[in-house]
Amino acid sequence: APGAGACSRPAVLILLCSRCPARITSPCSNLILRTVSATAPQKEQLGGGSRLLAWALAAYGGITSYSELQDPRRLQLHLGEDAHSPPECVPQENFNAIPHLEAEVFFHGVKSCSRSDAQSTRAAHIIHLQSEPSSSITRVNLSLSCSQNSAGNQILILQSKANFTWFLSAECNIQLLVSGSYKMPLFSMLIPGNPLPDTEQGLIAEAFEKNYSVIASYSAIPASSHISLQIHEHGEAPAPPDLPHQVLRTLKPWKCTDETMEIVIIRSYLEPIKDVVNITLRDIRCQAEKNATHFMLKSPLSHCGTSLEGRGYANNELILSLAKDAVLRSVRVGFQCEIPRELFLRLFPTADFKAPQTELEINKEAFVQASMRWMDHPADLQLKECWLVASEREPVLLVQGGQARGAGVAVLDGPPSSHGRKVWRFRFTYSVPEGGHIPFSAFLRCKAGLQNDTIFEKVLEVRVKDAWRPLNYRGLGLGAVLGITFGAFLIGALLTAVLWYIYSHTRPISKLQPVSSTAPASESSSTNHSIGSTQSTPCSTSSMA
Repeated sequence: APGAGACSRPAVLILLCSRCPARITSPCSNLILRTVSATAPQKEQLGGGSRLLAWALAAYGGITSYSELQDPRRLQLHLGEDAHSPPECVPQENFNAIPHLEAEVFFHGVKSCSRSDAQSTRAAHIIHLQSEPSSSITRVNLSLSCSQNSAGNQILILQSKANFTWFLSAECNIQLLVSGSYKMPLFSMLIPGNPLPDTEQGLIAEAFEKNYSVIASYSAIPASSHISLQIHEHGEAPAPPDLPHQVLRTLKPWKCTDETMEIVIIRSYLEPIKDVVNITLRDIRCQAEKNATHFMLKSPLSHCGTSLEGRGYANNELILSLAKDAVLRSVRVGFQCEIPRELFLRLFPTADFKAPQTELEINKEAFVQASMRWMDHPADLQLKECWLVASEREPVLLVQGGQARGAGVAVLDGPPSSHGRKVWRFRFTYSVPEGGHIPFSAFLRCKAGLQNDTIFEKVLEVRVKDAWRPLNYRGLGLGAVLGITFGAFLIGALLTAVLWYIYSHTRPISKLQPVSSTAPASESSSTNHSIGSTQSTPCSTSSMA
């Protein structure tokens, strides 16, 4: 082997490209480069694959490495000598060249499509990062830039393995949907992502489901440590993105059920914005509650200026009041809150269906509401069945096919369907035979769906309350109760003994005081003399001693 910093034989780099800027590094100080640049006719003459390898072998006597890149923009090679290089060079598929080769290439395999019934221009850009099991890349740096004329109503979907971390540098006002975890320059902490489908059709369906009917770009690329994405699109120029928009669109602090919208924002996450004194929805009467750590707001979907347009989305605005130098200004950030397509179960103590709870009292009426939103065909939704399941007791069928089945069960009229929301209500009484087992908890299990096989199931756990057994003591068994009772008795007895001991040693000693022997006589003089006398004998037998 040659000495340090030397190569035993000169190395030749063949760069078959007309214009390819390359920066080459090597630990060998005596590296000699003989670059062969080929024009289009020369490429055709030399051919590719085996023909190119045969030519290089005949011209230079050996081949150490072979790499084939499509439209490279920058190359960086780390060349060294491999003393165990085989006599023949056989290219291998999916070979990990990361320790030896870094390259920036233009990716041309971009697809696009749109729904046939598309009525909106909301566009999605999808990057599907494909990783081989042998790949060591777990960190991706993504630089995103948009043209001045690009539309702002877009989403970027980034799919990768769950252990990948995306470091995003974005200059665009764009929604994000990321698998794995990701980090933005505005935040010091990692933000957890959302699980995403791992197929092309699944990712496109995800975009359509979120009402992005145009797939502006879909790119399935090999695992890379650096990705640059430039969005070029014609249309109206969006309003310049500002810091509140970027922060809130990254946090996405809104969450919807079938009937409520909830906003929870950790105050420390608003540090980049500064000076946030108040947050409201579009209706400024709906103000967020605030404490030292959070802004919190909860509102029915029918209030606070929320509109229910589109397929399963609630639209509103967050209005941030910023105070700086005694000047108050407002920033409006519009958002869409996705309404989950699932069945919701709630238990109420009274027929007004207000203030839901999770306690079920024995031998007392309880009221159940099942509801969900189905924007397509809400009239086709059916409440298929509801059961009450408790340990050591047979399950009780309450409702089946929208009809009451159990004893004491009555189906009630629900509010009319609106904006795709269907509501079912019924009441029942949970009774236990005398001397029967009373469970501590039970489960309401309901199923709803369409006439076909589309089924949604929900389980609600409730605590069982017995009027003769307060909830506060339901966790204590007989042994625990007896132990506590005996302990209380023992403590009381010891306390009484201590108090008696203190009293007996500190009481007045008046009977030891001398009494005059010339007291006047009376009917009980003999008795008084006996009690008050200080004279005694060892054999005194007085009954009053």
